[in-house]
Amino acid sequence: MGSRRLLPAALLAVVLTALVVTPAVLVRRAGLEHRRSTPARTGHWLGGWGTAQATADRLPCGHCTLRNVVHLSVGGTAVRIRLANTYGKRAVTIGHVTVALPAQPGATAAPALLREVTFAGVRTVRVPAGAAVASDPVPLTVTGGRDLLVSLYLPRRARVAVSYHPSAHQTNYLAGGDASTAGAAPFRHTTTHWYLLDGVDVRTADATGTVVAWGDSITDGTGSSTDANRRWPDLLADRLAGRPPGRRHAVLDAGIAGNRLVRDGPPDSGVSALTRLGTDVPAGLGVRTVIVLEGINDIQFDRGVTAAALIAGYRTMVATLHARGVRVVGSTLLPYAGARAWTPAGDAVRVAVNSWIRTSGVFDAVLDADAALRDPADPSRLTTEYDSGDHLHPGDAGYAALAATVDLTVL
Repeated sequence: MGSRRLLPAALLAVVLTALVVTPAVLVRRAGLEHRRSTPARTGHWLGGWGTAQATADRLPCGHCTLRNVVHLSVGGTAVRIRLANTYGKRAVTIGHVTVALPAQPGATAAPALLREVTFAGVRTVRVPAGAAVASDPVPLTVTGGRDLLVSLYLPRRARVAVSYHPSAHQTNYLAGGDASTAGAAPFRHTTTHWYLLDGVDVRTADATGTVVAWGDSITDGTGSSTDANRRWPDLLADRLAGRPPGRRHAVLDAGIAGNRLVRDGPPDSGVSALTRLGTDVPAGLGVRTVIVLEGINDIQFDRGVTAAALIAGYRTMVATLHARGVRVVGSTLLPYAGARAWTPAGDAVRVAVNSWIRTSGVFDAVLDADAALRDPADPSRLTTEYDSGDHLHPGDAGYAALAATVDLTVL
């Protein structure tokens, strides 16, 4: 829909590197990539799970193991993990990494389904400040809609500040020392953050591309049930899993609670959507479509923001993604009357932005989340059954309704 304007040559020169080689190690800094590889095996790499780094924070422990629980959107025959220290101020060394299928919910790894992870053939890896690394492929049959345990042993005793994702809505686990091959017993402490883990790629022949769900706390899952994987991108992945193999897509969640479209927010909210495009829409994972649901935090918290400013931000975002050959689905902004930061002036901006999203033709398709979740008797509010209670974020039923609104044929 709509015409695509040409961009400067420098922007058109974005390199989409296909990471289908094995074994490989990737170190990325300031857009530069280095790789050693041998020919690929059957299948291609898609984004099985992903999150967005928001800022840096001190590790909750030193000389310890972090066991991250992640929920895969697609299955396959091998996995590869991505570690990112995007906002860290110093390098961090990871001494031992494993992946495992859980024997039961929680931290329990199934011993027969636990695998060592290496980086260029060795198990220790150094992640420089501002950089990311990808592991060698790990042969392991995984299933979409199931969890994977990713354990990272950090040998340094000092509690350094590393990149993390604050709002996992998932219980993750901590143990002293190197417990990366252990069962659940050593993991006596918990956290609701994901530290350093940026993504899990899956080598698959079942799906044809990756969809990135882009946004703020509504995409991040605020208001959904913890440990239940009821974020709307999870539910979209469930819908896609029911399609024939040639029409399935993996789904990555690039939501950050508090994130804004055109301006940086507080540290835990990440840099603006326009700034983080380069890191949070990963190259080489078959990204076909980005679904953009973002802008309500600009309206709530940036005093005096105008519809024109947000529209200019959307135009820039769409043009940047189109230059990378990625389709963009624009979502209307949800109603939020009753929320603490609601004002009549802010709601007028939201209504104007939604009208433009629906009618401008700038997006390749439109997801009308506003129409799907608003109260018919009061369109400025979420309908009661979809409201988590804070009048801003949907609850589980609301996220299900939002995911059901996505037209799968446009992906």
